[in-house]
Amino acid sequence: MQKLKLDAIDRRILRDLQDDGRMTNVDLSKRAGISAPPCLRRVRALEAAGYIKGYHAELDGGQLGFKEMFFALVGLDSQSQTVLKGFESQMAGWPDIRECHMIRGGGDFLLKVVARDKDHRDQLTMRLTSADHVAQVTTFETIRTSKTKPGVPMDAEEAAE
Repeated sequence: MQKLKLDAIDRRILRDLQDDGRMTNVDLSKRAGISAPPCLRRVRALEAAGYIKGYHAELDGGQLGFKEMFFALVGLDSQSQTVLKGFESQMAGWPDIRECHMIRGGGDFLLKVVARDKDHRDQLTMRLTSADHVAQVTTFETIRTSKTKPGVPMDAEEAAE
């Protein structure tokens, strides 16, 4: 993967695609102030360089029957690479685990988990506590989510340079 030196146009393209990944190349090129063919070349170069990892739709979990979301702080009985990688692999296979972060300072992993209802949440918690090498699980039930933004703050990153 080749690292690109990003200019203002690249940053504008990244910001606009992060805000609306379904934007047409024509609209994107107009916003970036360039014509469509070079805009498409830049997008492809940004994808190839790894700045753009993919595109997805943001779904409403509640409308799809997932009324519960919680976070689980997981402590393992060992921090060997074999145990850590094994836990990550196991969590990758659980569709209800939406994010798995190895952390420092009070546990080994922080998980974002979705569940259909409280019974499903409790089943997932019990399943998690009995997973291989899990020594401790602390769950944090969300009451409401007031902010969720994917990606990174592109405007703040521009100001930092």
